[in-house]
Amino acid sequence: MTNRKRSIAKGALAGLIGGLAGAGAKLVAEQIFPPRVEGQTPPPVVLAEQVAGHPLAPAEKTVAMESIHWAFGALAGAIYGAVVEYEPSFGAWRGAAFGITLNKMTHESLLPKMGLSAPKETQPARERMSEWVSHAAYGVATDSVRRLVRRAL
Repeated sequence: MTNRKRSIAKGALAGLIGGLAGAGAKLVAEQIFPPRVEGQTPPPVVLAEQVAGHPLAPAEKTVAMESIHWAFGALAGAIYGAVVEYEPSFGAWRGAAFGITLNKMTHESLLPKMGLSAPKETQPARERMSEWVSHAAYGVATDSVRRLVRRAL
């Protein structure tokens, strides 16, 4: 960190913008290395259907999935940006550690406990590897953009 004054608000804003870039990078990584087999319902759709109380139409599934993906990416990035503002060591491995930790907290812990995905022990190896890789890409992209934006603020 340079000699600039620390600011949670600026760190969160930079992280939010970085999180949006990271969410885009995660989508690209998932196109290259898809996490699910065709026909498997993604966790955001399962969540949206639970909240709605009924199955969603295909167009609604797309909207739910995209909305949750981008909103979660931005929110996680904002939290990351605020935390790294005061504890730069949380930016380890240029954000890859953040992405991998986020995967561990969500896809390997919270989502199975919430019934939104299978327990990690029963998930196919390809799915788990894809989630690790795509979350690492998310973290690196989030951190790279966060750093650029934060320097400009």
